[in-house]
Amino acid sequence: MDSIGPDLEGKVAIVTGAGSRPGEGVGNGRAAAILLARAGAKLVLADAVAEWAEETRRLIEAEGGEAVVVAADVTKPEECRRIVEAATGRWGRLDALVNNVGIGGPPGTAEEVDPEAWAQGMLVNVTSMMLMAKYAVPAMRAAGGGAIVNIGSVAGLRGGHPNLLYPTSKGAVVNMTRAMAVHHAPDRIRVNCICPGMVYTPMVQRGGMSPEMREARRKRSILQVEGSGWDVGAAVAFLCSGNARWMTGAIVPVDAGATAIAALPSEMR
Repeated sequence: MDSIGPDLEGKVAIVTGAGSRPGEGVGNGRAAAILLARAGAKLVLADAVAEWAEETRRLIEAEGGEAVVVAADVTKPEECRRIVEAATGRWGRLDALVNNVGIGGPPGTAEEVDPEAWAQGMLVNVTSMMLMAKYAVPAMRAAGGGAIVNIGSVAGLRGGHPNLLYPTSKGAVVNMTRAMAVHHAPDRIRVNCICPGMVYTPMVQRGGMSPEMREARRKRSILQVEGSGWDVGAAVAFLCSGNARWMTGAIVPVDAGATAIAALPSEMR
């Protein structure tokens, strides 16, 4: 991971949430996995729904890449261990981990949210990333270093979300990234966070998205261009590569500039 360049030939990466729901476009995890494979990495594709990850594997192998699928629940320590062992058992090393699993979680303010649903949401969005790192870090240390990329959200950087769980959990991911970067720097493991903005993915479609809502989302940025899972995946591939060898503890918004401004260009005229 020391040499400058995009090449990941001979490296091994895990992507959690590597499948993609049926629908228009591509999920962040699938896009990241495909782009890592194009850079030369071998992939462990972890997902709770094996069928979705198998499609990602098929797409990677159609381009000449190599990948294996592990159906797993990343909220369970023993299954996180099994995901890491799939990498080290087959290829003898682990160089990158992309913590991509996340859910919208329960609705409501502090007054309204169901406490049990809150605990489950924090387990999925935050604890799962800790558990994956728990088993990935020793394997990366043995390989001489590596890169961890945690997928957060612009909701973790600013207020205004209608529900409490999602921005709280994503804010935790942001600061967990900074703490992990310090903890694992002696092992030459870089830890960074990507905060996607209003990207359009199959998961977003599933939540219900009218054409009017989609257009409004597009306009909530400087560039006024709709983002996709490929935009997030490109940032993941960069942070895992030697091009980012001098980056750790970084929080990288991939949001068409939405978090860079207090008002939209049309509102400044």
